[in-house]
Amino acid sequence: MNTSISNKTLKASIKHAGAELFSLISNEGQEYMWNGNPDYWPKHSPILFPIVGSLKNETYTLNEKDFHLPRHGFARDMEFQLIEKTESSALFSLTYNKETLQKYPFKFELQIIYSLNENKLNIAYKVINKEEKQLPFSIGAHPAFAMPGDFSNYSIQFEKDEKLEYSLLEDGLISNITQPLTTSDNVVQLDYKLFEKDALVFKRLESNSLTIFENRKPYLNVDFKDFPNLGIWTKENAPFICIEPWFGYADTTEKFGDLFKKEGILILEANETFEASFDIEIL
Repeated sequence: MNTSISNKTLKASIKHAGAELFSLISNEGQEYMWNGNPDYWPKHSPILFPIVGSLKNETYTLNEKDFHLPRHGFARDMEFQLIEKTESSALFSLTYNKETLQKYPFKFELQIIYSLNENKLNIAYKVINKEEKQLPFSIGAHPAFAMPGDFSNYSIQFEKDEKLEYSLLEDGLISNITQPLTTSDNVVQLDYKLFEKDALVFKRLESNSLTIFENRKPYLNVDFKDFPNLGIWTKENAPFICIEPWFGYADTTEKFGDLFKKEGILILEANETFEASFDIEIL
């Protein structure tokens, strides 16, 4: 089942499966989301919860007991309920159940709220701790933006003039090796060679937004001021780019195991609610 919301400028469509955004179309008919062609990558914009990235051997420990979670967690593979809808907004919810408790023994509710405002789509996350103990989690976005034409015609401009450095992945885990990302006036020209070793993972970033340009013409902007970490990714010859605001990231090659001690993990106190959001702005 799918749900669509719209205003005078944009129409957004969301699958109830994973509460996944799969279409964002302007009133001129241009599609900004990747179409999910399985020849490259069969997703559009999965929600990453309760982990981001990979655990070593897909395993973590709690109270000396092993649990198993797949890469990016389970939310993206589960059916969400549509709780509220207006013409320009929709609220989806996923609540713990017997299946989730076997993998992740915490009682939670995850809400995803999509809201259109003029030429922006706001995507808000709420994590609600439903019990009397701490809840460890990570959460992140993984939107893939369509890039029609020649990939090399596109560039990314970071909001701030900063020294950019990303962590290299090793078998899906964060290594202790970092690489500088060279910019010219905060701009990086896109090239598939940038992604030969997988995603660019930024543990620290001063910029709160970035803008994608096509032939120096503004294409879209992603504002992720609530999020401390960022991933940028594509596959070889694929006509899309993923701009991924995160809280947390994969296990590191040197530190893994206890979920409460995981690098980048968030700890939500009993009966508390976590909130964060980001904007996709069509330019």
